[in-house]
Amino acid sequence: MHSPFPFQSLLDFGFLSIMILAGVFLRASVPVFQKYLFPSCMIGGVIGVVLINCGVITIAPDRLETFAFHFFNISFISVGLTAGESEKKPGNRGELARGALWMSLFQGLSLPMQAIVGGLFVLLFGLFGTTLFKTFGFLAPLGFNEGPGQALSFGKAWESVGFEHAATIGLTFAAVGFFFAFIVGVPLANYGIKKGLAAFGSGDMPEGFRQGIVPANREQEIAGRLTFHSGNLETLAFQAAIIGMVYVITYFLVDFASRAAGAGVAGALWGFFFFWGMVVAVLVKAVMDKIGIGRLLDPGLQRRITGWSVDYLIVSTICAIQLIIVWQYILPVSLISLACGVLTILLALFLGKRIPSLNLERMLAIYGTSTGNISSGLLLLRIVDPEFKTGVAKELALFSVFVTPVTAAGMVLLNAPIWWGWGIEWVMAIFFGIILISVVLIRVLKLWGKPRF
Repeated sequence: MHSPFPFQSLLDFGFLSIMILAGVFLRASVPVFQKYLFPSCMIGGVIGVVLINCGVITIAPDRLETFAFHFFNISFISVGLTAGESEKKPGNRGELARGALWMSLFQGLSLPMQAIVGGLFVLLFGLFGTTLFKTFGFLAPLGFNEGPGQALSFGKAWESVGFEHAATIGLTFAAVGFFFAFIVGVPLANYGIKKGLAAFGSGDMPEGFRQGIVPANREQEIAGRLTFHSGNLETLAFQAAIIGMVYVITYFLVDFASRAAGAGVAGALWGFFFFWGMVVAVLVKAVMDKIGIGRLLDPGLQRRITGWSVDYLIVSTICAIQLIIVWQYILPVSLISLACGVLTILLALFLGKRIPSLNLERMLAIYGTSTGNISSGLLLLRIVDPEFKTGVAKELALFSVFVTPVTAAGMVLLNAPIWWGWGIEWVMAIFFGIILISVVLIRVLKLWGKPRF
């Protein structure tokens, strides 16, 4: 007898959950995963993509992409609902701002550099008779610098204008970026500690950090605070309900705008759903603060929701990769990824040596962010600054605000060949201009001095 209710979505969610649990077990048991600090969600994603592509598990890639898309949107909405919230800890605001500004300008170099590399390879392959879609190479900075969510969102939008398999290719670049973050970043962190470059890191990572599970005998961090009486409503339900409300408002706004804009722009609007969701979330929070109920939004619980959605985003992202399609483009994907990965670490080393203070900590934080996301940047930072005593973790939070102009300009330029028919060469030239501006600003603001190691 068939079930009277559809189970497919929850079964897919259950599969992703099992993969995360498998990743947790392997991270806690396998030394090589502990050595390179691979997150459980990434380990589970690799297991999942093998099972799916070998035919052991049958799940359509588009269903997993749908999960990834929505988890990505939820993470940005949750970030918007915590906008402006910060830990009430003392710190040198001027120094925090300088560090965050340096990281933002670093991304003003790394994102355009990766875009130029991608564009150059598209042109080179064209010279040798292999025609790639004009924005093929631009999926590299989306995957490396912006993460799997943007790579998926833009990839899906580009598929609607003729770029076949763009989402899978974008997700592949994102997955490769994460591997660069940990395979290069962890040894670099350990090397820096051995050379005495870390302000507080000793190189002795606690067992719980390596295994990824907080030991039973250690005081555990508080996830959040209750703002409702449980006899009325569970606080977590309220946090989730606000996210759901923002999601619905955003959906109707984007739907209305896409209908008004026409078919040519509609795909791009849906591709930017995450951004509009965050904007609506910030406005909702501002209204709640204005009428005196903003305190009901607990930032601790919202951050847990952000982290939860990112974990599921990553596992679903990797599981959604279709290896048979990746194999068709293995040469351009491999060459572009290798070039972007090598140049990004060289850039991080070159500039990281020259920032006036906290060289190792800031270099690792921005390198992890520029090849994965802020979570991977924080993970690398924690190796050399286990208790976040330096303030670089807070600089990363401030960086997410400072970098907005760079990110916004980059996202527009990456879409320019599709929106306005710009040539790749013209877009690359503008990206080169952004690099020059970023270099000038770094020098003018005295964030580039003599090498310190």
